[in-house]
Amino acid sequence: MLFNSFIYIFVLLPVAVSGYFLLGRNKHIPLSRYLLVAFSLLFYGYGGLHYLPVLLFSVGINYCIGAGILRYGNTVEAGIKKGLLTSGIVFNILFLGGFKYSDFFIANINALAHPGMAPLGLIMPLAISFYTFQQIAYLVDCYRGDAQKSSFRDYCLFVTFFPQLIAGPILRQREIMPQFDHPDQSRVDYRNLSLGLTIFFIGLAKRVVIADTFGLWADAGFGPGASYTFVEAWITSLSYTFQIYFDFSGYTDMAIGSAYFFNIRLPFNFDSPYRALNIQDFWRRWHITLSRFLKDYIYIPLGGNRKGEARIYGNLLITFLIGGIWHGAGWTFVLWGALHGLACVIYHMWHKWGVRLPKLLAGFITFNFINIAWVFFRAESIGDALNVLKAMFGFTATLSGGILFENISGKQQNFTWLILVVSLVTIFFMNNTNSIPERFQPTRWRLAYGVAIILLGLLFLNSTMPREFIYFDF
Repeated sequence: MLFNSFIYIFVLLPVAVSGYFLLGRNKHIPLSRYLLVAFSLLFYGYGGLHYLPVLLFSVGINYCIGAGILRYGNTVEAGIKKGLLTSGIVFNILFLGGFKYSDFFIANINALAHPGMAPLGLIMPLAISFYTFQQIAYLVDCYRGDAQKSSFRDYCLFVTFFPQLIAGPILRQREIMPQFDHPDQSRVDYRNLSLGLTIFFIGLAKRVVIADTFGLWADAGFGPGASYTFVEAWITSLSYTFQIYFDFSGYTDMAIGSAYFFNIRLPFNFDSPYRALNIQDFWRRWHITLSRFLKDYIYIPLGGNRKGEARIYGNLLITFLIGGIWHGAGWTFVLWGALHGLACVIYHMWHKWGVRLPKLLAGFITFNFINIAWVFFRAESIGDALNVLKAMFGFTATLSGGILFENISGKQQNFTWLILVVSLVTIFFMNNTNSIPERFQPTRWRLAYGVAIILLGLLFLNSTMPREFIYFDF
């Protein structure tokens, strides 16, 4: 089920919130949690019931392994505990790899050795990358003593809580489950309801007004058989750069806003990343919980920055290659991850050597690197990405591709340029939604602003078919 659909906005979310607090008010708190798990599974299964057994199988296996790790806590049984952790990590890697990467590996083996292996044709379950990483983090936290024993119901709630299930944030048990145990959790908080409503519809407007508009241009530019002029190539790349920004920012706002209805505060996952002055700063701002996972559960266990410069650079490259392949089974994602890893290595060298750039120049270089790297992320193949990049840097003889303008009316073009100006102002100058909770006070002006955002979002939602968020594919 999509956040940007009428059935979610007007049916599932209000019914789930009403039922949750109705049961909680009548002291049926265990039932309210079962209800929330049920609605989460309904939310997940709405797009395909065949995904549910896969999710539940993963949840069941990881719960049993986590319970075993928590059971063996002393030094004598440390070997059993470590064995359980190892088996859990191996299970999750094979589980994710089997569904997401099997055909990718088979295709590459066929290309190299020509054994004629048939692809398995497995359908990748929705959100498998997210809930697999979240459960790997849970098992490691159990091993480190950073997670608490819980009932199977509460573990299901931790993994499947629908505001974060499909595309994050990637949660840790200790940052969400204690909130469900708070004494005031079962009471309706009207400030949180108002806050959730505001943030949710700001996210909806970002998605359906801005991201979907740029998506039309990006889809045209990255379409099959496209040819480009210099200007069209830059419009193509920038359109996707802005599309994915507002798509993921919008999703994050809608996830956080949805959770506020249940008095749950999800961790921030997005913090104006295009304002970053270096690539390290970008990854502190973009998909923050994924960056945290990569750092805490891959980079640091590999040795982090503790074992010499060469090891640091190797750890950075490995971490970002894993981050790249996590996003998708394709060489474009591997190359995208490698580019970011290489950029982090170069930044680390510059920082060590004391190289400092003026802020404006640093921001310009960082943004353009990110924009160029997104071309590989979006393109269907490395060859398609190189075609766009050749035109962007003038290495093409094409004078008039016409792919972006000829099928778009002048009125639509004018509207898109307006959206472009609004987007630039929003990205580089306006406060982001992370600042709203701390300063939120319901006023008449904010009520009018909220109503306008709601109407704008619903107006555009009504005029288009709901589209999946980009990160739903990962």
